[in-house]
Amino acid sequence: MKHVFTLRMPIRWGDMDAMGHVNNTVYFRYLEQARISWFESLGCNGRDENGQGPVIVNAHMNFRRQLRYPGDIECRVYAGELGRSSFETRAEIRRCDDADTVFADGGAKVVWCDYEAEKSVPLPAAIRELLEG
Repeated sequence: MKHVFTLRMPIRWGDMDAMGHVNNTVYFRYLEQARISWFESLGCNGRDENGQGPVIVNAHMNFRRQLRYPGDIECRVYAGELGRSSFETRAEIRRCDDADTVFADGGAKVVWCDYEAEKSVPLPAAIRELLEG
């Protein structure tokens, strides 16, 4: 898979749960933010002029190490495995002060859809070129 984007963000105190570590659901939010920031960097801010855009059809996460406040994390986003209307994404979460350790990794399948018709449509040429290049 091709590295396409990296986002750094703080671990917030409110990300922790009663166990004193970042709650497992928050890891998905970190990956979501990294994916959305990547889309925004491509000029994809939701629906395009044709009412089309990305949706996530599945997501998964492997929790490797506990994250705790305070600190900053880095989410590295990778993309590839193209289909007609979809592609796979993967991501790694690392602490900025321990960049050699993967604290979590996961991914999501992105499908390009016509939102009104609720059906998949072919990937836009610009997205396909980026992922094939």
